[in-house]
Amino acid sequence: MSTATENKRVSNMTVRELKSLIRDTISELVDPDYGMELRPGVAETLRKSMKSKKRTPVEKVASELGLKW
Repeated sequence: MSTATENKRVSNMTVRELKSLIRDTISELVDPDYGMELRPGVAETLRKSMKSKKRTPVEKVASELGLKW
């Protein structure tokens, strides 16, 4: 969200701006990383991981993180 929008009063917003604000707020609540960009290196690592056939069972990941599954 731009600084201009952050400092704007709701009463001065257009309907379109208000809807956009609501949409962005909900998206941020559901996904705290909403609107953020991945560094190119991280994106490439994710692409390689998705192409790999190697998988780790969720039970093993949960165990390693100390989570009950």
